[in-house]
Amino acid sequence: MVTQTAKKKIAIIGGGPSGLFMYKRLVESKKKDFEITIFERKGYLGAGMPYSAEGANEEHITNVSDNEIPVFYNSIADWVKIAPKKVLKKFNINSENFNEYKVLPRLFFGEYLSAQFGLLRDFAAKKGIVTDVHLNCIVGDVIDHPVEKRVEVKLQDRKSFSFDHIIICTGHNWPKKYEGKIPGYFDSPYPPKKLLMKLNHPVGLIGSSLTAIDAVRTLAKGNGKFKEEKNGKLTYILDKGSRDFRLVMHSRNGLLPAVRFHLQDSHLGKDKTLSKTEFNQHIKQNGGFISLDFVFEKNFKEMFIEEDPKFYQKIKDLSLEEFVAGMMAKRENAEPFELFKKEYVEAEKSIEKKESIYWKEALAILSFAMNYPAKYLSAEDMQRLQKVLMPLISIVIAFVPQSSCRVLMALHEAGVLDIVTVGDDSKVKPVKSGGADYHYTDEQNKKTIKHFDTMVDCIGQPHLAFKDFPFKSLVKQGTISPAKLAFKWAAVAKKEKESGNKLIETDKGSYYLHVPGITISDRFEVVDKEGEANNRIYIMAVPYIGGYNPDYSGIDFCEAASAVVVKSIMA
Repeated sequence: MVTQTAKKKIAIIGGGPSGLFMYKRLVESKKKDFEITIFERKGYLGAGMPYSAEGANEEHITNVSDNEIPVFYNSIADWVKIAPKKVLKKFNINSENFNEYKVLPRLFFGEYLSAQFGLLRDFAAKKGIVTDVHLNCIVGDVIDHPVEKRVEVKLQDRKSFSFDHIIICTGHNWPKKYEGKIPGYFDSPYPPKKLLMKLNHPVGLIGSSLTAIDAVRTLAKGNGKFKEEKNGKLTYILDKGSRDFRLVMHSRNGLLPAVRFHLQDSHLGKDKTLSKTEFNQHIKQNGGFISLDFVFEKNFKEMFIEEDPKFYQKIKDLSLEEFVAGMMAKRENAEPFELFKKEYVEAEKSIEKKESIYWKEALAILSFAMNYPAKYLSAEDMQRLQKVLMPLISIVIAFVPQSSCRVLMALHEAGVLDIVTVGDDSKVKPVKSGGADYHYTDEQNKKTIKHFDTMVDCIGQPHLAFKDFPFKSLVKQGTISPAKLAFKWAAVAKKEKESGNKLIETDKGSYYLHVPGITISDRFEVVDKEGEANNRIYIMAVPYIGGYNPDYSGIDFCEAASAVVVKSIMA
């Protein structure tokens, strides 16, 4: 008599894009001796926050095109041929006018992602893999049972489920701090429909990232009209009741994000970067750490030896700090909107000629390639990454789509949109009666306080702290631990600690820097307070792993992380 082995029970918490990619990896794996359960807060799968009404209106577009997106089940170009006519009609898209190199409405992309989940579920069913989907449900807690080697998932309605493995894919999260308590204050621009309001006063925006551009597009839509002139130029006219409506972006360096251009490698050359074997060899030679300078040299500078020898000659002897200072100086010395127009023209030529602006592309590759080594950096190097390199990266790899550029330029030319440099010491103080005061030192070194009746925080997805982790039983059990990095030099740490840096702690004579989120292994397993990885619980929820996973490249990250997780689960 043949005894059947019990099937593995696997849960995916969160059915957005990262949950979709995780599901794809599981159902396409060679094995099929498992069952999958998906828990999703919304009433549908696939779209997540950015590509649903929670994160987009009709005016919002992706900053990637079909040729840059990894395939889930089929490409967007192929799906368009079989997509519901109602969806195609709504977005004026069909197989004849679809262009795989053009960005898309975010809500349309959400429809595509939802459809991909359906196609993958059909594929799983044919393969004999059972998928149990729970929609409109909130996971209230997760409890680890190490003796029984199982994980319990508890819903808010008190239903409980038991699994061999779970993958946390909960995606974006903007905790509400002041919104709802302070009139006119918004902790994020999402869902964007809340910003569709008539205003007749200046609106303050904290930040100048893609998130700020989302807010700009929605607020502008509610207070005026865009008009395409005969010469192709886009203009903006304020509504009668919004004559005093203005939008003021605030940025530490007074810079707008860089414009989307043609990528030489639409999947950002991930095969060109250092392998884990090369990293491990370096760790042995570098006292247990990965050096940021080593990563900068190998995963950035050396790429130009073949791709752009002239540029390599310019930067080959520059340190990380010197390179960033040079690049930032070029940007900071130019008027923000003049630079933006110049980059727009440069990007248009890049797209027309299908030629990359390679130093920017290489910077995007470097950012993505920082995820693996980040947890092996010394605390000193993590501080350099955060303070020196990431500000440049966050500007350059934003890839603002051309239509968004035209909107920003039209608003600026209409006198509606401006950007203010506020420096590193700026503070926003909400006012009980409404709005907030922006405290900053202006470019003439004068201390300034500017009040806005309406203020929108647009800094983008924050890296959340250990205390913000949603599943409290994992915290109480010690199943998860706060992410931290060791200092290489005790004297440096001691001096910083004495000067008041509260993120530094001592443990058994060593100094550590606390970084955002929880500790994870190379396989995205949670790691307990004793340093042991837990192969029952995996996490791809980027807001909670920001310290060890500093780059969030959206679907690119989902593709890479899910491959690592499925390999570990199926081992």
